[in-house]
Amino acid sequence: MILPTKHIPQSEALIGVGATLLAQLSGPMTVSGLWERLRSEPNVGTFERFVLASNLLYLIGAIDIKDGLIVRTVT
Repeated sequence: MILPTKHIPQSEALIGVGATLLAQLSGPMTVSGLWERLRSEPNVGTFERFVLASNLLYLIGAIDIKDGLIVRTVT
């Protein structure tokens, strides 16, 4: 479910949802603001998948939380 497989396309794997999330994260945003922007994306689907993808991005260091806002990290 994290990575695409023979039966799970990239757009439905969490890494694909994370890519969609990063594409929409143009600047610091609240969790609810980012969810509102992404809730209509078909590959995001549910709030649960949104949270799982957000957690994955946080764990790999792609996003961080500063002053209550989600921000992209610069590496």
